[in-house]
Amino acid sequence: MRYKKRHKRSRVLVVSVVGVAALAVGGGALLMTDNNASAGQSPNRTEAARQSSMTIQCPDVATRLSNVPQKARPSVDKELAKLDTQVADAYKQLSTQGTKAADQEWVRTRVLEPLSSQRRSALSRISTTMGKGSQQASGLNSMASCTVKQGEVNAAPAAAPAAAGGAQAAGPQKADFVDIRKVRPNVKNPRKQANASKGTFSSRCGRNENKKFNSDNVIVAPGVSNGAHHMHDYVGNQKNDAFATDQVLATATTSCTNGDRSTHYWPVLRLRDGKNEKDAGAPGGGTEGNIGTILQPTSVQLTFRGSAVGKVTAMPKFLRIITGDAKAFTNGTANANASWSCTGFENRQLKDKYPLCPKGSNVVRTFKFQSCWDGRNADSANHRTHVAFAGANGACGKGFKAIPALTQRITYKIAPNKVFAVDSFPEQLHKPVTDHGDFINVMSNSLMKQAVKCINSGRKCG
Repeated sequence: MRYKKRHKRSRVLVVSVVGVAALAVGGGALLMTDNNASAGQSPNRTEAARQSSMTIQCPDVATRLSNVPQKARPSVDKELAKLDTQVADAYKQLSTQGTKAADQEWVRTRVLEPLSSQRRSALSRISTTMGKGSQQASGLNSMASCTVKQGEVNAAPAAAPAAAGGAQAAGPQKADFVDIRKVRPNVKNPRKQANASKGTFSSRCGRNENKKFNSDNVIVAPGVSNGAHHMHDYVGNQKNDAFATDQVLATATTSCTNGDRSTHYWPVLRLRDGKNEKDAGAPGGGTEGNIGTILQPTSVQLTFRGSAVGKVTAMPKFLRIITGDAKAFTNGTANANASWSCTGFENRQLKDKYPLCPKGSNVVRTFKFQSCWDGRNADSANHRTHVAFAGANGACGKGFKAIPALTQRITYKIAPNKVFAVDSFPEQLHKPVTDHGDFINVMSNSLMKQAVKCINSGRKCG
């Protein structure tokens, strides 16, 4: 990629505050300590940045909606995407004001109350679309109110770029990194039983040499441009964008050597080096705090494995699965699942930290996907309930059947102590816990049959 020599300035996407008391709209509170600055004062901005940061925290409506009627889903998905945009815009409003955010009244009246009003309207439209008799829709209005969330700001382990007037303060922070050599081994795998399916099937789909990037998410926000608010890397299917239908995906070209048209994507990883990519002024890129050089993976491995307790069955065509939670920083870690490590240390996996790897060791991102399917649905309204993870013993729960277990393993060559971060929703502050992977199965029936046969027979194919 070519980079522009001049760095354009973009909006600051973190707010630094001191001396703000408990603050919320419509329930909940954010507790902040007084550091010799009253609510109406404007403390030194650099000093404030050393103290704390604020971000927007709202209830995640999407995870609650598991039983949306099929015909209502397109409209509901668009409203959910609007909710994401509203939060991102409110965060920008909060962050661009800098020290004005120390004024509780300003935050309440100019950020939180307008956001809650916008959300209330969107939730009302969702309720109407789902129908008055929907039990899920009846309580949505209670999810309109948002709060602010505070997190400590520290310098990153190496000097982060000062582009965008200090946008590096939005993350990552020193606390987001850990030396992998100081992490104890923590990987436990279920013991394979005698009838386990021990084979593997791999698709070789390259490292996104085609430089296919966009900030869409056809699974979560179909039909909505910039539905992710961050850039994705894509391998496999070359037609994936917000408007790709199953028919488009089924006839697209692919970067996979075996003809697999499945699509695999994840947030890009960037070196926070102060350089501008071509998306520096674009939605999903620099205008939403995603800055720095996009790193091309050193390797991408896409491997399907079997079940520890028995045989696997074929995935349905167009099965959609997401693993991890792009909003885990504000949602909590219940659905966080992506992990970080270093080559040579992969018995040590991290969910909420970026690894600092020693010289000669590469950064590793691992996305392990749900391997249990409900046997009926290729997707669900919240994109989670149609699939599940196997239990600690490797068995699927009642009503679910084992399917090939996908692992996306991506490596990057990054010099020791260099600052890097995943792209994220603006208000998620590039936290490692927000990392996530996406997959749509577009294998032909014959290729899927071959994969299942290899896995169940104990062979290594692909």
